[in-house]
Amino acid sequence: MSASPIAAMFDRISPHYDRLNHGLSLNIDKLWRRKTARLVAKSQPQTILDLATGTADLAIALARHNPQAHITGVDFSEKMLAIGRAKVKKQHLENQIELLQGDAASLPFGDDSFDAITCAFGVRNFELLDKGLSEIGRVLKPDGQAFILEFSMPKKFPVKQLYSFYFRHILPKIGKWVSKEGGAYAYLPKSVEHFPKPDDFMHLLAENDLGNVKVRSLAFGIAMLYSAVKIH
Repeated sequence: MSASPIAAMFDRISPHYDRLNHGLSLNIDKLWRRKTARLVAKSQPQTILDLATGTADLAIALARHNPQAHITGVDFSEKMLAIGRAKVKKQHLENQIELLQGDAASLPFGDDSFDAITCAFGVRNFELLDKGLSEIGRVLKPDGQAFILEFSMPKKFPVKQLYSFYFRHILPKIGKWVSKEGGAYAYLPKSVEHFPKPDDFMHLLAENDLGNVKVRSLAFGIAMLYSAVKIH
């Protein structure tokens, strides 16, 4: 599979990805993933697809909270997946978690394959957002649930102003200093700013066979956790 420019970028920053992600968020991202995993567990799914699984942090959290489930993680960056596989092995979860390289716009699974689908901080990297959401609707079983965790831009003063300054000016400099890859951490705020607003994204989910769409605001609007159910 030939790497897209975004996949190639994630390949380059993969050695520093976890350290920067957790450090720059003060480990709050771990709390958000655990919250997502706990919500998924309420329906006791047997099969879970974790899209844009990256280094498998959410897949591992899902395994801990859903011991009955088999989890398939898909990502377009093979180097991110290599780190994820090492983490899965270290946690002795190889029998529960399988990590595959793939494209969210063309998933190698049949219709109605999964009880639940998750995606943490990755849907904004879908090169074909509509197609990726359509694929989620296609491979999710009827009445199955989708959970999408994604960054957002806060709206309330002073969080909006403080976060905007940090996101646009501080984070890219730290990312460049640690990873030596300035483009990736300049890309991050741009990708969040260009991502559909919560109401617009909820509408996109509803257009792709995903109903009962809800959104939870996390940390004063720094992140949003969307949930939806596959319509028959």
